[in-house]
Amino acid sequence: MSISSAIDVRDAIARGERTATDVCESSLARIDAVDAAGPALHAFQTVMADRARARAAALDRLPAPAGPLHGVPIALKDNIVVRGVVATAGSRMLETFVSPYDATVVERLEAAGAVIIGKTTCDEFAMGSSTENSAFGPAKNPVDPTRTPGGSSGGSAVAVAAGMTPVSLGSDTGGSIRQPAALCGITGLKPTYGRVSRYGLIAFASSLDQIGPLATTARDAALVLETIAGHDPRDATSARLPVPSFTGALTGSVAGMRIGVPSRLLEQGVDPEVRQAFDATAAMLGAYGATIVDIELPHSRHAIPVYYLLATAEASANLARYDGVRYGRRAPGAGSLAQMYEATRGRGFGAEVKRRVMLGTYVLSAGYYDAYYLKAQQVRTLIRRDFDAAFAAVDTILMPTSPVPAFRFGERLANPLQMYLADVFTVSANLAGIPAVSVPCGATRAGLPIGAQFLGKPWDEASILRCADACERLTSRA
Repeated sequence: MSISSAIDVRDAIARGERTATDVCESSLARIDAVDAAGPALHAFQTVMADRARARAAALDRLPAPAGPLHGVPIALKDNIVVRGVVATAGSRMLETFVSPYDATVVERLEAAGAVIIGKTTCDEFAMGSSTENSAFGPAKNPVDPTRTPGGSSGGSAVAVAAGMTPVSLGSDTGGSIRQPAALCGITGLKPTYGRVSRYGLIAFASSLDQIGPLATTARDAALVLETIAGHDPRDATSARLPVPSFTGALTGSVAGMRIGVPSRLLEQGVDPEVRQAFDATAAMLGAYGATIVDIELPHSRHAIPVYYLLATAEASANLARYDGVRYGRRAPGAGSLAQMYEATRGRGFGAEVKRRVMLGTYVLSAGYYDAYYLKAQQVRTLIRRDFDAAFAAVDTILMPTSPVPAFRFGERLANPLQMYLADVFTVSANLAGIPAVSVPCGATRAGLPIGAQFLGKPWDEASILRCADACERLTSRA
């Protein structure tokens, strides 16, 4: 039996109809049924069964609910650390690394009564759009296991879409929550940069990374965001801002909202069925009271090259710590320090990580810094200004999440540029630091899910969640 929404689970426990232990066992049974056996979806890298059972039993002994997520099973992308549990980040480099501490989001989830059920498959160090870059094998799309679930938070999306957990956490550096959410037919939210603490997130690109929820509904995503958001003194980039009631913003209506659509940006490269579903969604929102406004985002066409210069430069700096000395893998038998570095990184990193580290090191090198890295930062500023100008006229912006539905395994591996273009509509939100949420908006004739995303003003997750929730409700009426 698949697991229902987080709010349904919590409320059933509160009414005495279920226990946290019962829900935990249902989640574990579902994982056993679909993740390792049968279609072997491989959503999970590590299932924390004993820890989860002990946690659920402890919750059942409490005289009152522990919080708004009491008894809800939650999966974590395997780049978010849990004390005493292996955190691989999808890499051989960290295959045996056991975290000595909990991430801030883990502390906050457990304080709210959640049960952490396991760690999910991801592209190595979150670098990828298909989970094919995981050193331990890819996760598979539950709609069609011959196709990718997207990435890099593919396992987190599969866990929710296949009913193993009602919600999960992923990280989004250039679309890694929203793109797999779209390809698997669920909701995925990237909060404003700084809304959620990154303490305990294994870094890829520090000015872009953000933790967020994947869920069956926008209401569940809003509830989880309320739980994990807020300032953390251990993360200097987390904002000192109050956390509003995101669930309270879900009115079910878009009446009176102004929603911008960057029509010129969508003229090329969008699959016809994706475009048809997107246009139908925009028309539906207009029919139910929103005003659809054509907007311009002139510099967003440069977002992919800007992203792959800045993200790789930051990755080069962040991954320099994996040297075989302090923690993680160390290649044996090296005769010198330089040989040990070379062997450790050569065997510990996969091909895509090596590619990005080399590119990042190049753009930061003497003679190329101004031509590439500095220029990319300048264009990043222009992209942010485009959004500022657009949001002076509209409340949210609507775009497709992915230009294509889920693609087959191996289809894009030989051409990294084609793989990178899967993120063409998602990376600009990370570059600008703004929130964005992907919501299901239809399916292809073959039944593959299609997603649309709402982008919002900084710190205005409430408006995009309102739109996502309304989109879900209006679609269910159709």
